[in-house]
Amino acid sequence: MSPVFTNDAVVLGLLTVVLALIMWTSRSNRPFWQRFYKFVPALLLCYFIPALLNWPLGWVSGEESQLYFMASRYLLPASLILLCVSIDFKAIFNLGPKALIMFLTGTLGVILGGPVALLVITNFFPSLLNVPPDELWRGLSTVAGSWIGGGANQTAMKEIFEVSDNLFGSMLVVDIIVANIWMGFLLYGASINKRIDSWLKADSSAIEQLKQRVEDYRTSIAKMPSTYSLFLIAAVAFGGTGLAHLGADLIMPALQLYESGLKEMGMHSLISDFFWVVVLATTIGLVLSFTKARQLDGVGASQWGTLFIYVLVATIGMKMNLQEVFSHLGLFAIGLIWMLIHAVIMILVAKWIKAPFFFLAVGSQANIGGAASAPVVASAFSPSLAPVGVLLAVLGYALGTYGALICAWLMQAVI
Repeated sequence: MSPVFTNDAVVLGLLTVVLALIMWTSRSNRPFWQRFYKFVPALLLCYFIPALLNWPLGWVSGEESQLYFMASRYLLPASLILLCVSIDFKAIFNLGPKALIMFLTGTLGVILGGPVALLVITNFFPSLLNVPPDELWRGLSTVAGSWIGGGANQTAMKEIFEVSDNLFGSMLVVDIIVANIWMGFLLYGASINKRIDSWLKADSSAIEQLKQRVEDYRTSIAKMPSTYSLFLIAAVAFGGTGLAHLGADLIMPALQLYESGLKEMGMHSLISDFFWVVVLATTIGLVLSFTKARQLDGVGASQWGTLFIYVLVATIGMKMNLQEVFSHLGLFAIGLIWMLIHAVIMILVAKWIKAPFFFLAVGSQANIGGAASAPVVASAFSPSLAPVGVLLAVLGYALGTYGALICAWLMQAVI
């Protein structure tokens, strides 16, 4: 059956209107919407409403549309560049070693938690799973990408490891629900953080100094965007994307000479041109972060990067068949065990180095939730600390691609 709208210009317009309505209602002061978004994350709607437009409404067709190809090949690498270019390594190191240790511990917890959780479920509760092993680790790689970096890294893993749309839909549900359960614990912990700091034997006096330092930094780079600055953002985003594609075009012919050997070693991703586009785009963003291009964040670079991610998520959503999404309930068991391992590692390290609970909570959420929810957890301690969550979450975007690849290869090895 043909969809109602077959013109991609019409479909893109429809998707952007849907996304804008979701953003508008999620920021509404009306009690109904405030209660609604306490239980339903905005990102989940950005995925599922386009899915409803596909089935059962039949307004659009993900199979016939070329929007996903456009978003994944152009907007995804552009978003990676814009989110990485704003990294201020000096400011991050100024947060102190404990903040960075807890953030990196969160990354390590995700990398190790995935293969361990997979081992537990496949060995002791195999009946819970109805996904072939080779598809399972590939699908879980998207969760690793999300929990270390964010939406851009998650969709990058989907493309690199060729995860099916329906399995990706199930993974996205597991990702968001499990991540929000953990965020609930962190927000509760923020309300009793003094008691937790006492148990951790942590000195939180540096947090007050941190508040002022972060506020000064954000104020110093914030400017009203001009047409010129928007052109600079576009040049960095799409110029870098073009450079990443050019690099991939040069690398791939050389690697194809070793294709059989790489496949035997399980390094399928190395012979994927999209793999190199993603890695090169991330690297370009990291290199630019050491230049004046980093100041583009003050005129909205990261906001544009986030916008590109949401458009990408919507185009993925309209490719999904909702009838098959909830056929993998056993995946939730893996997600819960995975998150438990992450949490235990975070708590043990915080206790060991006597890190304030603020660093534990924000370091964890900068990995698990990314730039969308890390500021929420940070602001639960103090509104002025919200940028700290953004700062660490942006670092997560840089590590997300690399960390998720390591986690994926470990899961492939244990299954």
